[in-house]
Amino acid sequence: MTTITFLGGARSVTGSRFLVRDDGGCFLVDCGLFQERELRSRNWEEFPFPPRQIDAVILTHAHIDHCGYLPKLVREGFSGQIYCTPPTAEILRIALLDSAKIHEEDAAYKKRRHEKEKRKGPYPEVPLYTVADAEAVFPLLATAPYHEEVKISPRAALTFRDAGHIIGSSLVELKIEEEGGVKSLLFTGDLGRKLNPLLNSPERVEGTDYLFIESTYGDRLHESNREAIDKFRRVIVETAERGGKVVIPTFAIERAQELIYFIKLLRQEEKIPALDCFIDSPMAIDITGIYNSFPDYLNGASLEQLSGGGSPFSFPLLNMTRGTKDSIAINSHQGPAIIMAGSGMCTGGRIKHHLVQNISRPESTVLFVGYQARGTLGRILLERPPEARILGKIYPVRARIEKINGFSAHADRDGIIDWLEKIPRPPKKVFVVHGEEESSLALAETIRTRFGWETAVPSYRETLVL
Repeated sequence: MTTITFLGGARSVTGSRFLVRDDGGCFLVDCGLFQERELRSRNWEEFPFPPRQIDAVILTHAHIDHCGYLPKLVREGFSGQIYCTPPTAEILRIALLDSAKIHEEDAAYKKRRHEKEKRKGPYPEVPLYTVADAEAVFPLLATAPYHEEVKISPRAALTFRDAGHIIGSSLVELKIEEEGGVKSLLFTGDLGRKLNPLLNSPERVEGTDYLFIESTYGDRLHESNREAIDKFRRVIVETAERGGKVVIPTFAIERAQELIYFIKLLRQEEKIPALDCFIDSPMAIDITGIYNSFPDYLNGASLEQLSGGGSPFSFPLLNMTRGTKDSIAINSHQGPAIIMAGSGMCTGGRIKHHLVQNISRPESTVLFVGYQARGTLGRILLERPPEARILGKIYPVRARIEKINGFSAHADRDGIIDWLEKIPRPPKKVFVVHGEEESSLALAETIRTRFGWETAVPSYRETLVL
């Protein structure tokens, strides 16, 4: 008998954790952090299943909402293998160390602030995990390329396929031997969009018994690539004419590299002025190096057309600011500029300091180019409030707030449906996960209406027999 328990990514976007148990083993597909403000307390709770009883963790990709809980899981007793693709392993090392450092710094900052204000905050003044906890994860990593079947127990095997979301991202196919035959489960992780200039389109699959499909944009459509690029150009030009800064909360993995690509393209075509562009994220700088190191996992034809054999991720006036001193120096930069910094949802990192410098300047623009989960500072700013709390202080919001959906690394509703249409063998059941409740419910209804497939939207901690 095979069961699945939805320990995250169920009627929520973040915290992806799916516990699969059969007679021969116990596997956790993804091990992510909850990032929505109202759900973050779940990160501090005791894991609802004994970590030492989990045989293996399987990662779809290295975004923190899919892998960021690993240091805590290992600290609490998990000691099995962590399976992922080679690029995912490289990104994971960077992402977890960065996450641990942020947890340590945030805890110290909160402690100082709370002592000064003589109050207590909603979260402990100790880090969720430390750099040492993150480093303990790395010896457990085991990598496999796309399409290579890997035995993870006497009765279970996995195969990674290209999800087209970020470099190394995977569709995870699990095959479990039972008395009556072989049962197959397919987890999409985050499904990428077609026509991504850096990545290949999500891979077609022949079919599966049970499909776990993401629904981040399950009730919405993106702008086209052309519309997105044109809006990006317009925001840069108009902000430069006002003498302001374009401040972009940027996901260090994939989004930063894609934006570098488009800025280089627009400069080559002389569609934007020559202005300084700052990548103020040590993590984004390191991830860009990984993109350069794994060309076989990228859309080679597209990159060759742009780079002419050189790196597609460099151009004149591109400034990589790794150190804190260099980051602070951006504040004294005169004139227009583009500033990309993490985190992408404004939940921590250097972006908050750049927001402090620019959020009250009407000549500047805060440009969102990725999903903003409910309860995050990014989502709050998208609602264009008259003022916002940043780093413990209230600032009037006078900067322009803009959003571009076309750069999303996720497939939208039509992209998901298009991918599903190409599955020749219908699944026995579809589970819609990894989306806000209304988005998941909407996609589930679309799938039922369009295909007639049995479809469910599971709830947090729900356990089902497959």
